Amino acid sequence: MSNLFSYWEQKSFLSGFDVIIIGSGIVGLSAALYLKLKQPSLKIGILESGFLPAGASTKNAGFACFGSISELVNELESKPESEVLEMIDMRWRGLEKLRNNLGDSAICFEQNGGYEVFKESEADLANHCIDKISWFNTFLKPVIGKHDIYAVSSDKIAAFGMNGISNIIKNKYEGQIDTGKMMIALLSRVQGLGVTVFNNCQVQKIEGGSSDKIIISNQGSFKAKSVILATNAFIKDLVPELDVIPGRGQVLITEPIKQLKIKGTFHYNRGYTYFRNIDGRILLGGGRNLDFKGEETTEPGVTSGIQNELEKLLYETIIPGQKPKIEYRWSGVMGFGKDLKPIVKEISPGLFCAVRCNGMGVAMGSLLAEQVADLVEI
Repeated sequence: MSNLFSYWEQKSFLSGFDVIIIGSGIVGLSAALYLKLKQPSLKIGILESGFLPAGASTKNAGFACFGSISELVNELESKPESEVLEMIDMRWRGLEKLRNNLGDSAICFEQNGGYEVFKESEADLANHCIDKISWFNTFLKPVIGKHDIYAVSSDKIAAFGMNGISNIIKNKYEGQIDTGKMMIALLSRVQGLGVTVFNNCQVQKIEGGSSDKIIISNQGSFKAKSVILATNAFIKDLVPELDVIPGRGQVLITEPIKQLKIKGTFHYNRGYTYFRNIDGRILLGGGRNLDFKGEETTEPGVTSGIQNELEKLLYETIIPGQKPKIEYRWSGVMGFGKDLKPIVKEISPGLFCAVRCNGMGVAMGSLLAEQVADLVEI
């Protein structure tokens, strides 16, 4: 590093860190925010491997959700009620923290409701979920604090203009955000508190024992008293033994559509597919279940097989009779595991992690960040 950077750069930018955070997504930035609010004098640096966050924080669909009924039914098939309720509580509290940290206006939060749609061929699943509405409303009331969370809303099918949909269940308390504005607001607040973010800084390994850590990157070496890993799906590059499996989510967005009827967030096929309105367009994403193994990758990109299936759903079911052009296609990488519960812990003295959001990074990120920040002792 001594041959790469000036005296001023080394003195003011690259040395004397109390905490280095790896990953500048929702969790990484929020952890820096909590640490600075708790102890303003801390010197904190964030190392980000990409030009923009490499994970899903700037690439997600902007759903402020905590679970459709079919998703929760699916989770309860393999997990105890107490564990599922704990995860919903974390998602709900995380969303509240995100909104409180940044304000609804800054993230363009709108509570237009969430809708789970069922095709005519899925009558059995729809009826099962409808039968469970009362049970779930009672089950979730201690967490959400409301008694009327889910309700049948099939009378909206015609108004939404969809084809082949026979049943809709509404989640009254689901919302949507502008992902880009959320991240800009979060980054602006953190930088305003004196946190330095280094982009295009790929961490290769972390050395050191119980005292100072040496973080070796493609840009040189950094030293810090503590390190937080907030790399979610990319955690195996640094800690391969953790149970975190990458899952790529593909997304597309149409050109603006005149008199768009869709408003709100929509879930289909147990949450594996989702769509919403944004700026007069339709955002549609998911389809990971069509090729689980192929989508277990940290590589960016889209595939023709999944994109074609998304387009088919769009043109035949969501907006039948219309065929707007697709103007944007991209993917974001999430972190999953066998357990629903995220991993927030001290891996070794001075080395911490907050990863495995299981596709709920928007909902859980702010809470996990606070939890990992509370583990750090300076």
